[in-house]
This record gives sequence, structure tokens and C-alpha cells, in this order.
Amino acid sequence: AQSVTQPEDQITVSEGDPLEVKCTYSYGATPYLFWYIQYPNQGLQLLLKYMSGNPLVKGINGFEAEFNKTQSSFHLKKLSAQGSDSAEYFCALDTQ
Repeated sequence: AQSVTQPEDQITVSEGDPLEVKCTYSYGATPYLFWYIQYPNQGLQLLLKYMSGNPLVKGINGFEAEFNKTQSSFHLKKLSAQGSDSAEYFCALDTQ
């Protein structure tokens, strides 16, 4: 069985500070991994995805995530948070 875990329910950062949203997964092989953002009263929007190749994935609005097979992680990061980044973030996994 496969699963993803986001250990933190809520993260508070100040504008201009680094932002990190953690995601770990459980799956025996290399998965496809996705990060979505959901703004209030809006639908899910894809930020970025990892399919294969370069483990560092750059997405929209300055977000990036690095696939770490050893740690089974795919943490979402942004160097400098903005007020518009206040939203819900969802990590998702799909099998190959």
C-alpha cells in the first residue's frame, strides 16, 4: 500500500522568510509525486510534480520540491514567502 504524510497541520511564517511544507511517503518503488495548492473558496491548483529524472523540481510562483528517495520525502520549499502563499497545500502520490 502507498501513502503520503504531511506531519504539520498548520505552518506560520513571516513574509520574506523561507517556507517549507513537509511531505513523506510510503511506497516500495519510485512514485510520481505532486504538490497542489488550494486558495480559499477555490479549487486545487497544481504547483509541481515529480515523474522521473532530476530530483529537484521547480514549480510555479517560486516553489520547488526535491525528491529524496533515501528519506522517502518530497518537501515543498520557497526561499521567500509572500502573503499570497497563505493557503492549504496537499502532497499526493501516484504509482507508476
